[in-house]
Amino acid sequence: MSETPVINQVSQTNAKVALVTGSAKRLGREIIRTLHQAGFRVIVHCRQSTADAAQLCQQLNALRPDSACWLKADLNDDIALAEFAAKVPQQFGRLDVLVNNASSFYPTPVGSATLTQWDDLFGSNVKAPFFLTQAFAAELSKQKGCVINLVDIHAEKPLAEHSVYCMAKAALVMMTKALARDLAPTIRVNGIAPGAILWPSAHTTAMPTLTEQDKTGILAQIPLGHLGQPTDIAQTVLFLATSPYITGQILAVDGGRSLGGANKA
Repeated sequence: MSETPVINQVSQTNAKVALVTGSAKRLGREIIRTLHQAGFRVIVHCRQSTADAAQLCQQLNALRPDSACWLKADLNDDIALAEFAAKVPQQFGRLDVLVNNASSFYPTPVGSATLTQWDDLFGSNVKAPFFLTQAFAAELSKQKGCVINLVDIHAEKPLAEHSVYCMAKAALVMMTKALARDLAPTIRVNGIAPGAILWPSAHTTAMPTLTEQDKTGILAQIPLGHLGQPTDIAQTVLFLATSPYITGQILAVDGGRSLGGANKA
């Protein structure tokens, strides 16, 4: 499969189309699978994980022919972002749901944070979601579609030594609410604030490896007492994508962690 496959127009149906950024692996991959299972045609986006993206689309197309494709783009590159935005509607001829999932995440301790880190964190978490939403606004409006932004519970309660990331996610929260007003009544815009769903991967982040003590401490902050699952987020995306009277909301899916306090169990 090429890096920018275009589905034959003859094979298209009236199924709704969803684009999920950063969806070749982990949480984004589960969102893609859930939307596809619900009948959506899906567009997988990746920055580097082309083999994973191609494999995912192959699996989904085996289940339902011409229902999945993938595109590669560095969304922090202004030219690449514009080119990507132009290619997306060409894949299936429409777009109904935009899920802004792609995100950089790593610590930026005060005193060592760099302009490059700032540009990366704000680029992936705020700039790309805004300009993709802007680029797709006309098509989403035509389909009475929606935008779903993956935010973070730390947009409101900062995570130590992650000030730039937390500021970026806080900006994404405000963007979600502002665009919900600006794009109404034809486009709904909502956000999901995940809690502890997947432990950070040492292969994909600059985070130090979490110790068992670290993990135990995090779980103690969760009233429900356990880690969430990717399916918890994916099912919430599907819920928001198919709920026509919800807009401007940030839904925390965190087992109650954002309530504060420690688990008494």
